[in-house]
Amino acid sequence: MRIGISLPVRELQGDLGAIKAFAQTADELGYTHLRVPDQVLRPDSGYVHEPLTLLVYVAAITQKIELVPSVIVLPSRQTVLVAKQAAELDVLSGGRLRLGIGVGPSAEEYRALGADFHTRGARCEEQMALLKQLWTQPTVDFDGRWDTVSGAGLNPLPVQRPIPLWIGAQSVPIPRIRRRVGRLADGWFVLCTPEEFPAIQADILRAAETVGRRPQDIGTEAGVAVVGPREAEWRDRVSGWRRAGLSHLCLRTLGGGLDAQGHLDTMQRVYAEVPRD
Repeated sequence: MRIGISLPVRELQGDLGAIKAFAQTADELGYTHLRVPDQVLRPDSGYVHEPLTLLVYVAAITQKIELVPSVIVLPSRQTVLVAKQAAELDVLSGGRLRLGIGVGPSAEEYRALGADFHTRGARCEEQMALLKQLWTQPTVDFDGRWDTVSGAGLNPLPVQRPIPLWIGAQSVPIPRIRRRVGRLADGWFVLCTPEEFPAIQADILRAAETVGRRPQDIGTEAGVAVVGPREAEWRDRVSGWRRAGLSHLCLRTLGGGLDAQGHLDTMQRVYAEVPRD
């Protein structure tokens, strides 16, 4: 199981020195990936950097760690522009991007961005198909309900062809999203409980089988808080998710009221204490 960590941007806020230290320390320690959140415009969103822009900065100051926005609200954005931004980040990082996507719960954000909240699920599926073409083909012809590309493509193409697409949703994804993960995604961010996970994953794998995909084609990643109300049980939760067969895990230092040094110290301590079997 790959062990990553969440960049605590809501607590580090505009302290770029602290962000740099956290990202570089995670990279040096051996965390496999770094996750950052996304919100463009919502009431009381808290301090959140635009994730793709922030990760360009992180790419320049790190060497190995995978970069994971989790998740951008894909249907509120222009597909071709996202494709270009993601491809550029993948090139600049040497192929380290894993793009988390979702449809988002905020109608207000969609209105502010000039996008249709009510068709976001169907549009997301179309966007995923177009993104994969744009990231793998120098010239694309695509005639969809929302996007049309005729005889054009990205240059440069990303290092990864295609960039992995992982889906994030509510804690218990509705059937349509389970099918979307199984048919189209490279993985999904697990927000359900360990007890709910087997049934949801079984639905996803059944959907995958209908299009000839293998279970190992679809990754799974849960998050575990290492501070706050559940701090005492984080090791047991890591072990439980490992037994469940997840491919990835993300540790979180958010929620404990830590200062910048506290986040660094906690990240270093828990990396040494993560159960390895």
